[in-house]
Amino acid sequence: MALISQAGPSYRVRTDMTRCTSGNTGGFSMASNVDASRMKETCVRFSSSSSYSAKAGQVLHLDNAGAGIRRGHRAIVAASSPTEDAVIATEPLTKEDLVAYLASGCKSKEKWRIGTEHEKFGFEFGTLRPMKYEQIAELLNGIAERFDWDKVMEGDYIIGLKQGKQSISLEPGGQFELSGAPLETLHQTCAEVNSHLYQVKAVAEEMGIGFVGIGFQPKWGLKDIPVMPKGRYEIMRNYMPKVGSLGLDMMFRTCTVQVNLDFSSEADMIRKFRAGLALQPIATALFANSPFTEGKPNGYLSKRSHIWTDTDNNRAGMLPFVFDGSFGFEQYVDYALDVPMYFVYRKKKYIDCAGMSFRDFLAGKLPCLPGELPTLNDWENHLTTIFPEVRLKRYLEMRGADGGPWRRLCALPAFWVGLLYDEVSLQNVLDMTADWTAEERLMLRNKVPKTGLKTPFRDGLLRHVAEDVLKLAKDGLERRGYKESGFLNEVAEVVRTGVTPAEKLLEMYHGKWGQSVDPVFEELLY
Repeated sequence: MALISQAGPSYRVRTDMTRCTSGNTGGFSMASNVDASRMKETCVRFSSSSSYSAKAGQVLHLDNAGAGIRRGHRAIVAASSPTEDAVIATEPLTKEDLVAYLASGCKSKEKWRIGTEHEKFGFEFGTLRPMKYEQIAELLNGIAERFDWDKVMEGDYIIGLKQGKQSISLEPGGQFELSGAPLETLHQTCAEVNSHLYQVKAVAEEMGIGFVGIGFQPKWGLKDIPVMPKGRYEIMRNYMPKVGSLGLDMMFRTCTVQVNLDFSSEADMIRKFRAGLALQPIATALFANSPFTEGKPNGYLSKRSHIWTDTDNNRAGMLPFVFDGSFGFEQYVDYALDVPMYFVYRKKKYIDCAGMSFRDFLAGKLPCLPGELPTLNDWENHLTTIFPEVRLKRYLEMRGADGGPWRRLCALPAFWVGLLYDEVSLQNVLDMTADWTAEERLMLRNKVPKTGLKTPFRDGLLRHVAEDVLKLAKDGLERRGYKESGFLNEVAEVVRTGVTPAEKLLEMYHGKWGQSVDPVFEELLY
């Protein structure tokens, strides 16, 4: 097995995970004083320096292991995980290691957490123009100094902030993203969102900067959007036009909110993955909030969702194989191995490997790094470059919703927690969607961005399905016992009326806004 450790004798940190298969379910336990050889099940051992993170790219890190340079009370930290450059593989990685890496995410129900990520567009109050990188740098430095965040640098550029298990990062066009800490309740999640927005506004307003919660840039063209100084985005920007017509729009002009959720076993992961994929178009409809492009209605309720249909179909979509009887961690690894790579990170630089194969990398035959073998960090980085509607890492990411105002940022995790963290609701969802065909799921995914809850489905409308789904989410939250169901009020109104957020914006555009999108910056201002 490949054991990953920090180079040098001082920083050898290992967490032994034991994968135990008994019947069809894969369970995981921390290996302690139990002699694993005496266990009756078949066990695969997996070692890594791992820590749970709600944000991709920060998983294989060693906290306080000499990774940062302290300046006063704050640290300057490297652009990627501190282990990236110093990682050594004592033996070549195998496919089994890649499977075990995903499986190491399994955790018992009392350890399940909620991780929320949300992006927002910054703009100048006076001109409504997007924030330039220089303004973003000033904002990041101001937040770091005023609220005690550590700065994340790439070369001489500040590209993010970190504080505990929260991080702030920049999307390619300067979209400002909070990747929240893994939290126990939705009350904590919503408090985290509020705290973040308070901190950002406290610094940004002094600079004449505001933030708007919407799924697609409503006013400005691609040529007007600044490019962030991040190496991986340069590689993606060059590659995107080769594989789809809308990839640059995805990179520079979209904002999303997503929630990351845990699973207890391989069987539990499969159930949640299938429920999440089947219902993702309903989430897209409920949160649809991107009806404008360059100052005019674009013909969609969720332009952001539509963009993913022609960004790069090798790495996006509805993953029909998840519904195959043979699906599990290994099948997802097979899929991910065949998703073309973007880059490899070495010596603080991104090496362009766009279009190349991770299978070749495993065999030491990667054209951009001949003879070099991947580490688990490379695998983790590769997993962050896959963009289906639900994504598997060491947790599951629900990726179908547009960015929106703060109440909706709390509603999205509430919706999915109620459905997926309650066994009764989860089973009801699986029963409800069991006979949906792959063609029906794909039809919903393709039509919902245009027609939302009014999308015809079987003998009714998607709105009627959404009514049942919302009741399951509410019941699931009530059974959790944390008094969290109030967070669904924002989407309950959407289901009750059948009118999506985007349709409300369009109504205002054609009415009191006098066919101008400029008022949306005030309407959806954080």
